[in-house]
Amino acid sequence: MIQIESVKYTYQESPPVFDGFDWSVGRGDAWVILGPSGCGKTTLLYLIAGLLVPNSGTVKIDGKSLDRPRPQSGLILQDYGLLPWSTVRQNVELGLNVRAFYGPDGKHAPTNHHQPLDVDHWLDRLELTPHAGKFPGQLSGGQRQRTAIARTLVLNPDLLLMDEPFSSLDAPTREGLQLLTLELVSEQTITLVLVTHSIEEAAFVGKKILLLGKPPNQQAMIIENFSSGSESYRDTDEYQLLCRELRSRMDEI
Repeated sequence: MIQIESVKYTYQESPPVFDGFDWSVGRGDAWVILGPSGCGKTTLLYLIAGLLVPNSGTVKIDGKSLDRPRPQSGLILQDYGLLPWSTVRQNVELGLNVRAFYGPDGKHAPTNHHQPLDVDHWLDRLELTPHAGKFPGQLSGGQRQRTAIARTLVLNPDLLLMDEPFSSLDAPTREGLQLLTLELVSEQTITLVLVTHSIEEAAFVGKKILLLGKPPNQQAMIIENFSSGSESYRDTDEYQLLCRELRSRMDEI
């Protein structure tokens, strides 16, 4: 689904973050991008989202070079990005209203987008129906993140990009939302790319883990983790061994 070919990206007056970098993501894969602060995790996510454009090389999704955000991609940020003056329902409806305004132009909405999607279904699925009339300031952190997820999934994306979405939450809420995210992407056959600095989160969420090091990143370091995702996985020796392996590899970077 995603092909990154010989990408170079440099912020002004800084060394390259990526230099000749190649990476590919298959449709339906669940990837986590892991690495220390400043390694380029969010930069890579924004390149895939079309919010940044490489200095050279190409980022392709479904074989098409990306030069702007695509309407089939959903992006969820760490700070939720909710409108504080809008209710939960209004926040969830936001993207649908934007699509209705522009129509199926291929830029703001897919060209095959004609029918409104089911807001009530996603409010129910994410246990937000009792809170639909509340404002973000009246919600817990977990409820705000569920609202951000509902707002994205109601648009029926085929690619879900998440930038440290659970880092500010307490451990039980964070772990519950990690599991819920995996359930949702499996149900909807969505490709997932999640950025985190948490070794434990990477080991639980990622079927495949991309480990970035100090810039410039030139070669993709990939760890496969096909046992991840079940609720009991955290209790297994395999999970603990993977956490130790990831910690060791990050210490060597």
